[in-house]
Amino acid sequence: MKTKKHTTDVRVVTLGCSKNLVDSENLVTQLQANDILADHEKGQAAADVVIVNTCGFIEAAKQESIDTVLHYADMKSRGKLQKLYVTGCLSQRYREDLQHEIPEVDAFFGTMELPALLSKFDADYKHELIGERTIWTPEHYAYLKISEGCNRTCSFCAIPLMRGKHVSKPMEAIIAEAQSLVRRGVKEIILIAQELTYYGLDIYKERKLAALLDQLAAIEELAWIRLHYAYPSRFPEEVFDVMARHPNICNYIDMPLQHVDDGVLTRMKRQITQEETRALIGKAREKVPGLCFRTTLMVGFPGETEQEFASLCRFVEEIQFERLGVFEYSHEEQTGAYDLIDNIPPNAKAQRAGTLMEIQKAISLKHNEAKLGSDVEVLIDRKEGNSFFGRTEHDSPEVDNEVVVDAARDFVRVGDFASVEIYDVTEYDLYGILSK
Repeated sequence: MKTKKHTTDVRVVTLGCSKNLVDSENLVTQLQANDILADHEKGQAAADVVIVNTCGFIEAAKQESIDTVLHYADMKSRGKLQKLYVTGCLSQRYREDLQHEIPEVDAFFGTMELPALLSKFDADYKHELIGERTIWTPEHYAYLKISEGCNRTCSFCAIPLMRGKHVSKPMEAIIAEAQSLVRRGVKEIILIAQELTYYGLDIYKERKLAALLDQLAAIEELAWIRLHYAYPSRFPEEVFDVMARHPNICNYIDMPLQHVDDGVLTRMKRQITQEETRALIGKAREKVPGLCFRTTLMVGFPGETEQEFASLCRFVEEIQFERLGVFEYSHEEQTGAYDLIDNIPPNAKAQRAGTLMEIQKAISLKHNEAKLGSDVEVLIDRKEGNSFFGRTEHDSPEVDNEVVVDAARDFVRVGDFASVEIYDVTEYDLYGILSK
């Protein structure tokens, strides 16, 4: 039996988005490859060293990250930890301030400083592990990051400050990683990036998302490929053709639109108009029958008038998005919008967000009612209590609808696909029995 060179127990705490999760998975993989005991933090398990991978996107996320770091700083002060390290977006953006405010932290690292962090453990960065990583999602699905950073100049967004310019991962490396995941039993791969559609421009001098999808779709045993975080401006429409051509590319796209009123879009520097947005959605639905279009909208951007918000509401009612989420604008330092006056009161932002979600709730119920009596293919994610919970190809983990199957009546295995007949629905859930 192989003896570990290190007995130090390391726990990694991950906050924020799926991109952070992938970074943490890679970090733990590197530590384990150096014979260091390392794992994901589960609850408040004891450990010798804690690494907090922070989020710095909006105010609420920043506060959660700070509170988490302070919690572990207190543990260190009470002798419950030997070392505390902080990495990720918040650390990248506010390192000097954090060093002054939380001296209990032994070192702070930015988003691209994995080798420096590993050096604190006398660990080497192992290049041969590129494409190989631990996954903390259920074993049947995994996130796959195809690029880092972003070249867009949206005035509200701080991501380029924390993640830098867009850097595409070579196509052969992505394919190798996908093949490795599939060999380990992954059935669904969720492609993520700050901006999917920019993929390839830096290293191939042209947009290559469609070509990448063609290659991924050819991987045997890869049942579902899902697209997250596509930018609408100058969208490469050949991607829709590829989606329609391959049955294992889910009829699903996550495309955050943020807003549709032309005045707000201009202030946001989104490089697109409402007319162009409508045309893009129409083209997507024309080329990909049965497409589930997921978007995210922002309310309370500086200067957003009642008329501009009303325009957004009318748009949502007309387009009938299959999936929709809403953010309240967060006034972020060093962004282009920070020079604007944050003149929408917090209660007005919350009210507008609530209004939009009430509109969407009725739309979602209508979409779900259309599935009553139909058979849908469901990937079973988990069992809780007396129910199995799964998803259709139109649903991404944690953010979209779920299909609930009574475990007392039907048995399915977690990680398997099942044909389910829908007999009841709510705004965000479907209830079904196994098809005969």
